[in-house]
Amino acid sequence: MIKAILMDFNGVIIDDEPIQMRAYQSVLKERGVDLTEEDYYDSLGMDDKTFVRAAFERVAKTVSDDECAEIVSAKTAVWRREVSEKLPLFDGIEGFIEKMARVYTLGIVSMANLSEIEHVLETANLRRYFSTIVSAADVSKCKPDPECYDLGFRMIDAVRTSAGHLPMTREECVVIEDSPPGVAAAVKADLQALGVTNTVPADKMRAAGARATSNDLRDWFPESIRLVFATE
Repeated sequence: MIKAILMDFNGVIIDDEPIQMRAYQSVLKERGVDLTEEDYYDSLGMDDKTFVRAAFERVAKTVSDDECAEIVSAKTAVWRREVSEKLPLFDGIEGFIEKMARVYTLGIVSMANLSEIEHVLETANLRRYFSTIVSAADVSKCKPDPECYDLGFRMIDAVRTSAGHLPMTREECVVIEDSPPGVAAAVKADLQALGVTNTVPADKMRAAGARATSNDLRDWFPESIRLVFATE
């Protein structure tokens, strides 16, 4: 029986992939690095520092650790200004999270920086629904490496056991992802994955290992999760 759900953040809760891309394009352009839409979407699953280094390597340039940190900080500032004007949550995501939280323990596993995640969750009054958050600062490898989802599972299982529940099996935890690297990371961590097609078509999500796909999370209810991802 499914007991917990780990959700990605960008592309699942907040519809900000285009905003992230524009912010990076603006900041990188000032440093002589062009970023195309294809470049951006080929880099899904990367944390900010890995993303910046990859952008510089793509044009045969190097970037110091200090400059990389400055670029990430500048990108976050541009992103925050834009999302603060109107928080671009996916339609119905608040309702989806609320109804899932009534039945399942919820957590977030994302390669975003924690300040961005916390800013959105606090602004949208959604922080109370998530017992755990794994951000880029918590891991050394980005998706598709399974480190983040392995950690996410262990953290959310610890929350449940500390509340008196029995330990979970990996099959009892479902991941919701919007990118093939994210799905692959979940599968490598022996977790089941639901691919939501907010960013990438369903066929690519299934090819990465998603057990099921969805065009709209509003179509899903706790019982839907239980039936599709049944473990017994």
